[in-house]
Amino acid sequence: MRFRLPAAAALISLLLLTGCGNPGGVDGDLTDGWAAIGAPTGFTPVGGTCHLANFSVVGTRAAYEEVDCDLKHRTETVFVGEYPDPAAEAATPPAEGSAGARAAYRVCDAQTTEFVGAPWRTGRLWIGVTHPSPAAWTGGARWFRCEVLEISSIEDDGGLVMRLGSLEEELKTSSSDLRLTCYAIQLDSAGAISTMPSAGCNATHNAEFVGVWQAGSLPYPKTDEQWADYHDGCRKLIATYTGVPHDADLQYRTGVVSLPGGEDVWALGDRGVRCYLWLDGASLTSSLKGKGTTALPIQYK
Repeated sequence: MRFRLPAAAALISLLLLTGCGNPGGVDGDLTDGWAAIGAPTGFTPVGGTCHLANFSVVGTRAAYEEVDCDLKHRTETVFVGEYPDPAAEAATPPAEGSAGARAAYRVCDAQTTEFVGAPWRTGRLWIGVTHPSPAAWTGGARWFRCEVLEISSIEDDGGLVMRLGSLEEELKTSSSDLRLTCYAIQLDSAGAISTMPSAGCNATHNAEFVGVWQAGSLPYPKTDEQWADYHDGCRKLIATYTGVPHDADLQYRTGVVSLPGGEDVWALGDRGVRCYLWLDGASLTSSLKGKGTTALPIQYK
C-alpha cells in the first residue's frame, strides 16, 4: 500500500494534464451544476384533521398521526394558528397560564364554537391547545393547534370518547346527541351529587341544562361563599330559561347545579360555567323550558 498510493496520485495528475479528466459534456466545475441546499423547514400541523393519539399539550412530529375522521379517533384539530409577538419572541413555548397561552385558548374557544356550529360548552365537548416541543420551538416552530374532544360526561369532565365522524357542525341542530339536555341526579349518603347520568327530557329526570354563565373576574370557587356567587349567576339563567321571576323566591322553586371547568382551563381564561336546574326528588318527564311558574311553583319555602 505504501507504493500504490503515490502511483495512483501520479496517474490522476497525468490524466488531468492531458485533458482526460473531464468526460464529454462536463466542464470540470463541480459547483455551477448543483442547486444550493435549501434552509430546513419545520413541521406544521394541518387543521381539519383527526388524530388517533391522546390529547397532549406538547405536540411532537413523532406523535403526529392523522387518520380519516370517519375512522375511530380521539381528537380533532379545528384550527391551526401562530403565536404572535411577544410570545413568539420567547425562548420557549408559552407556559400554562401565561399571557400567550391564554391568548391561544381564546382563539381556540372561538374557533371551536364556529367549527361545531354552536357554543361548544352546550355539548359534551372539551377543548385543548397543543404547542410545539421545546426543540421544535428552538427550530422556529410557532404554531398552536386547537383540539376538540368528545367526552362521556360533563359533571366530572368524563372520559375521552373514541368517536367516528367529524364534529364539524355537530351542534348546529338541536337533535345532536352531544347536546346537554336533561339528567337524573343521584345523591350519596352525605347529600352530595354522586352521579349525574344524562336522560332524554321525555324520560324520567330531575335536572335540566339551562345554559352557560360567564363568571368574569370571580375567583375559582372553593368556599361556600364563592359557590353561592356561582349559584346566583346560574339562577339568572334558570329564570330566563323557565320563564319565572328572578327574585328572592327563585331559590324556593328549584335547586341549582353550577359546573365550571377545571382549574387548569380556568388559568387559561375559561370562565364558562354550565348551569342546571335541579328538583331533588322530582320525576319530570318533559322539559321545563318556558313553562313558567305553574310548572315551577314555590315548593321549598
